[in-house]
Amino acid sequence: QVHVVESGGGLVHSGQSLRLSCAVSGGTLDTYAMAWFRQPPGKERQFVAAISASDQATRYAESVNGRFTISRAIAKNTVLLQMNNLKVADTAVYFCAADEIMSGSSAFKWNYWGQGTQVTVSS
Repeated sequence: QVHVVESGGGLVHSGQSLRLSCAVSGGTLDTYAMAWFRQPPGKERQFVAAISASDQATRYAESVNGRFTISRAIAKNTVLLQMNNLKVADTAVYFCAADEIMSGSSAFKWNYWGQGTQVTVSS
């Protein structure tokens, strides 16, 4: 069974950058599609970005397109989320997810989840 563990969250000011990591065990990145979701306080979990296993095709939520980049570090079996020009609205718990297929933007379709890492952006 695949396990994922997020790291890299923290407190930053608006306009700054942060990079999240998702370490994958029990599977490899050429087998599992990977995604990032986030859950702001008092809101439902939201899709952020995803990357496919086969051709590394990426997909982004409109709210982060052009600011966030999802990528894979194959040698470390790790997925990264580079977040630039952060905004207060990006404050949330960020979750990494994995699945055998590219399961799109619906959280319930992704099978494997980490525990989340908090990102707080202050003005």
